[in-house]
Amino acid sequence: MSVAQAKPEPVGRGQSSWRSGLAIEAARQARTYSGGMRRRLDLAASLIARAEVYFLDEPTTGLDPASRAQVHQIIRSLAAAGATMLLTTQYLEEADQLASRIAVIDHGTVIAEGTPGQLKASAGAGILRIRLADPAQRPSARRTLAGLLSEPVQEGADPVLLTAMLPAARSGQSPSEQAAAAVTELGRAGIAVGEFALGQPSLDEVFLALTGQPTSGSTPAAAGPRTAAVGSPATTRGSS
Repeated sequence: MSVAQAKPEPVGRGQSSWRSGLAIEAARQARTYSGGMRRRLDLAASLIARAEVYFLDEPTTGLDPASRAQVHQIIRSLAAAGATMLLTTQYLEEADQLASRIAVIDHGTVIAEGTPGQLKASAGAGILRIRLADPAQRPSARRTLAGLLSEPVQEGADPVLLTAMLPAARSGQSPSEQAAAAVTELGRAGIAVGEFALGQPSLDEVFLALTGQPTSGSTPAAAGPRTAAVGSPATTRGSS
């Protein structure tokens, strides 16, 4: 693995703000800190010494949104200064924001590796999200779409939402043509569509597609062990 040299100068306002937040609580004993504050202290101690490679194991678990954003800024700053960042995270959205390359690990085995764009492209041509006008029509809409697309159609927590991966190649149809055909078929079946959107799948949806996990009634944390390895200047690999 190639490693870029980290520069010794400060990494920017993110880390300064992080240190300032801890300095306010410096007079208190660490045992009185909240869980989130202890997590911040642990991270701050890990980043005191300059290094060429940083290994961070789920660094944002238990942090509030503002603290999580600060950690993201610090990671970006360290990477921009030349350090190689390898971190594990249960939040694939976080990996999507930070990573130049990601390794997805399921039950201790690397099941996919590549850039965020490559991983999303591997799941299919795109994902179709449909919101129905009437939630009572969702079962029949699901059957109609599954028959047309020959792909699993998932129900979301929203009672009017359906999502389906579009095949990468289907009778020469582009993703937009497949989406239009799906909406047309629903109309012919008397199913009213409130709105629909065609886009790239999220990395959570990619993971579920790669592992064959159903999305209905599940959450990312319940989908099984998964780890994303995130890095910047150098090639990265992850481990659970």
